[in-house]
Amino acid sequence: MNLQRRHLLPGLGLLVAGWGLHPGLALASTRRDARVLMGTRVDMVVPDAPDALGAIEAAWAEMQRLERLMSRYRAESLVSALHRQSGRGSVQAPPELLAVLRQAAALSERTNGDFDISVGAYGGWSFDPAQPRRPSAQELQEERRLVNHSDVRIEGSRVRLARAGMRIDLGGVAKLPILQAGMQVLERHGIRHAMINGGGDVLTRGQLHGQDWRVGLRDPRAPEKLLGVVTLRDGCVASSGDYERSFRQAGRRYHHVLDPRTGWPTEGVRGVVLVARDTATVNGTGAATMVSGPARGLDLMASLPGVDSLLVDAAGGLHTRGRLAQRLQAA
Repeated sequence: MNLQRRHLLPGLGLLVAGWGLHPGLALASTRRDARVLMGTRVDMVVPDAPDALGAIEAAWAEMQRLERLMSRYRAESLVSALHRQSGRGSVQAPPELLAVLRQAAALSERTNGDFDISVGAYGGWSFDPAQPRRPSAQELQEERRLVNHSDVRIEGSRVRLARAGMRIDLGGVAKLPILQAGMQVLERHGIRHAMINGGGDVLTRGQLHGQDWRVGLRDPRAPEKLLGVVTLRDGCVASSGDYERSFRQAGRRYHHVLDPRTGWPTEGVRGVVLVARDTATVNGTGAATMVSGPARGLDLMASLPGVDSLLVDAAGGLHTRGRLAQRLQAA
């Protein structure tokens, strides 16, 4: 995955979960940088300061290091090494990867397999706009035998995939920890106010020039519009939806969130938004809810302590849990 650098830019407007930064309120004393990471655009915004540039570069370096560990698209990654060893042996894993795998395992158990990183075995899909591909029903049936979260084995500091041909996809559970690691680097460099926005997941610290960060929530029913805005100081907004990567073929629309039990795109939920104080509480929950469907998904969202959440169902119905209805402001 190539990393594309954009210049540091002054200026900030509304932060949009899933969009990056919407130009609006010009603030000359703001540093902004955007690059491609984990297959999506990541924006970083901090108030200008003498050490801001060094802090930003250090944060990018750490996030890129973690991406190189966890990306299934990089041949040199530990995830790719794990794939090569599937059904044969184990791989020594560093603490960062072990933490993500343990979070994934816990969520899989909690959701009875609705969340399952072994969906990486469904390798026939391509959501590349230039070359979209839908696998055949026979392909999915053959790959289905390799999908079982309990066959991802964590043995001390080593990890193995129990059956030959297994593949994992950490896309639903690695992004928030990687963004969190970047934020921690900024904090170690003395940056007390910052925002990192990565493809629908927004982390904030402090304020921007005395005002809380404003995060716009994208409407899954009409992705060019906003459902509204929430203000956030120290916290995160995590979103999942069927609008990020999709294609149409033979009159049907296919999106990238796959049901582990079938290999087909999920149905019943258009999008999920979760607002929390910390990333660990909500990590992976959006993807799990897309699979669970509206009824079980709403129960899962309601069980999260201190989390305000929103779900848009397939019929366009809007459901909130916690205090999100009260927090949501007009854009």
